[in-house]
Amino acid sequence: MTLLTVVKDVCATVGVQVPSTVFGGIANNRTMQEMLSLANEMAQRIAYDTRDWTTMRNAVTFTGDGVQTAFNLPAEYKRMLLTGNVRKTSSPNMPLLFIPDYDQWIERRLSNTTDARGEWIITDEIMTVWPALGVGESVMFPYIRRNPIRLAGGGNGEAFMSDDDRFRLDERLLKLGMIWQWKAQKGSPYAEDMGSYSDALANAMGHDGPAPILIGRRPVSHHERVAYPWPVPT
Repeated sequence: MTLLTVVKDVCATVGVQVPSTVFGGIANNRTMQEMLSLANEMAQRIAYDTRDWTTMRNAVTFTGDGVQTAFNLPAEYKRMLLTGNVRKTSSPNMPLLFIPDYDQWIERRLSNTTDARGEWIITDEIMTVWPALGVGESVMFPYIRRNPIRLAGGGNGEAFMSDDDRFRLDERLLKLGMIWQWKAQKGSPYAEDMGSYSDALANAMGHDGPAPILIGRRPVSHHERVAYPWPVPT
């Protein structure tokens, strides 16, 4: 569904005039201004705040030259994955140590203290890796993209720019989220609508990944745990 289709459905549900356009004449249309603002907020909320959606994931590689320590993050970078690590090609099983506090980072640099695995920090859209990567040595890490909108004119963006733009995730989620949030903002009863949105969100999250492997001794990932490590009786 396009943005216009979503907004039409939302308007029909919340009881405001169904538009023929969102952007046409929007400067003089308070309702469409609010609908556009809500669509952008809800799209970003779903894309960034609820889950590390597979659609929004990407990875980047920085390659060293023996000197450089600071690398510009990708233009579409939003945040690290909740379970993301920075790993070196020379020791992929030992992720670099993340230093969350900038004061601690400065202290460690001035005291010439460095973890054997290497360290990293993000400041001002720059990732700094210490010590400098060797020539040809690389680090790789996953991240969440900041562009949840597929633009009708091509490419992806952070916000809707035309009636024909589309949400890159489940557009029904966008519609249901807009409905309950609109009602909440207008002081109307919204508990049932929020419940419908929450159910749809939980269902979408549950289907946004492969099913777990139940039989076997080895977990499918570092985040899985074996509850019964022996073959299942048949």
